[in-house]
Amino acid sequence: MKKQKNAKKIQMTVLALCAFVVVLGAIVGVTLILSHKGYVGSGDNQDSVTASADPAGEDGKDGQDSSKDAKEKTPEEEPKTEENETEETMQQGSQLLEQAERLAASYDYDAAIEMVKGMPGFDTNTELQDKVADYENIKATLVPVNMDEVTHVFYHTLVVDPERAFANQDTNPQAVGNNQWMTTVSEFQKITQEMYDRGYVLVSIHDLIETETDENGNTVYKPATILLPPDKKAFVLSLDDLSYYHSYDNYGYAAKMILDENGKPTCEYIQPDGTTVVGAYDCVPLLDQFLEEHPDASYRGAKGIIALTGYNGILGYRTDETYADLNNPDLSADKRKWMEAHPDFDLEQERAEAKKVADAMKEDGWEFASHTWGHLKVGDASLERIQADTQKWRNNVEPLVGPTDTIIFAHGQDLGDWGDYDESDAKYQYLRSQGYTVFCNVDSNLYRTWFGKDYLRQGRRNLDGYRIYKNATGEQDNVSDLFNAGEIIDPLRPPVPSLE
Repeated sequence: MKKQKNAKKIQMTVLALCAFVVVLGAIVGVTLILSHKGYVGSGDNQDSVTASADPAGEDGKDGQDSSKDAKEKTPEEEPKTEENETEETMQQGSQLLEQAERLAASYDYDAAIEMVKGMPGFDTNTELQDKVADYENIKATLVPVNMDEVTHVFYHTLVVDPERAFANQDTNPQAVGNNQWMTTVSEFQKITQEMYDRGYVLVSIHDLIETETDENGNTVYKPATILLPPDKKAFVLSLDDLSYYHSYDNYGYAAKMILDENGKPTCEYIQPDGTTVVGAYDCVPLLDQFLEEHPDASYRGAKGIIALTGYNGILGYRTDETYADLNNPDLSADKRKWMEAHPDFDLEQERAEAKKVADAMKEDGWEFASHTWGHLKVGDASLERIQADTQKWRNNVEPLVGPTDTIIFAHGQDLGDWGDYDESDAKYQYLRSQGYTVFCNVDSNLYRTWFGKDYLRQGRRNLDGYRIYKNATGEQDNVSDLFNAGEIIDPLRPPVPSLE
């Protein structure tokens, strides 16, 4: 019996040794194969293999000496294999081609062609050469935009919650104004999609302008050349009053512009229960998202113009100097109430945050314009009042958004009748002295653009609740070239009272 047990024990030992030899042989074989394939001993993969073979190395003590050579060589010092270099080159080429395709989609064929021609191996790569030929063939089909037929549309801050914004119109004047002047998020999205479907392409107002120097050294304005496919139409977009006034509080508007985790502009929105959420609750992030998905909806990355006042700050930040002194006797009631609710308010910090957002918006293609500091009616105001107001804009808004050559007149008022401005007019002379060369008013024409000697004037069309409602009910017909008002009107919008 004892001999049988010993024999059995020896047999089991032999079997265990055989199994160990088989496993060891498999490990050696796999290691040789991986080395041959370039997965072991090259690039970033060495660290992962070493780590799995050195389980006690997590605390940096055990196993240190066994991987000394590998530890002294950083991944950057490892020689690149031909296979890795080829893969990296292909990845870079793919990224460049993707960028070129996006440039071409936004009608910048010259930049797309230049990018592809600059890629390594272009002279011998027939695929790249064919791509350039395709771009050149498409570019040859483009036609100049008629500058006399470039429409300019504008919105105010969008209504997120129509039920909050439009409630109690019979007793609440603010609700009436919300209904008349504001567009809802739903309406904006439908309009944007329908205009895109009809071939409208967003251009910058500065894309319309070409400047040259005359024989006397003076700058002269003339229509630029914008080339688009024959079935496309250019339009300009602007947004008024993106300041999130105190009067908007609790009416279902976004509260302020902020930057998301990727540094892109988005909005804060305060829900009825007082909680704050972040998302695309206004024109800027909504349009940014649309253009990301539809690069052909914008000419060379153009966005809109944001016309800012300053008396309540900008972009939802209380950046005006009047917020610095709670004891200021001229402080308005709504400002005083806000300041009392924010005793830790820091004006300089508020301005710094607003500037970050404005810088990010400019980086994304948005432009800024003056809407006058106090939402001033320039036609009615005296020269002295315009001068004082302009100085307030320069003190409180320009440092945050940068200088601008564009003024978008509040209330749609202008300095004079359509055509050339009266250059002897003191108000015109003053605004020109402040650097303004692009002037926009409001009118009901489909399009209205005027090139003065060294300035541009353009009329704007308000796509607000009043105009949408009147067109949806058939009382007016002045947006049908852009969209079908009956299909885009928000079902939560009540009848809009007539303007007084």
